Amino acid sequence: MYTIYVVFKTIDGKREQFIERVKAEGIVDAIRAENGCLRYDYYLSEKDKNEILLIEAWESAEHQRIHCDQPHMVRLREIKPNYILSTTIGEFTLQ
Repeated sequence: MYTIYVVFKTIDGKREQFIERVKAEGIVDAIRAENGCLRYDYYLSEKDKNEILLIEAWESAEHQRIHCDQPHMVRLREIKPNYILSTTIGEFTLQ
């Protein structure tokens, strides 16, 4: 299994709007339906009202790499500037 975390810092007050937009456009459902996707979940920080944690789990790093090239990911990159100030990505292993 290949697991990454993504921390998004949103424009003030746009955290929930971002999540609702990617859900409304079908991006989240499309990602979860991708071959090799085991988990794709957003978590809202209780401490920082402008922070989102995303946990992605894939069958392999190759599945995740292919995911990045999908049309719905192109759309996600198009809408992100309206909501997201910064993105930090990291890897970790679940035991």
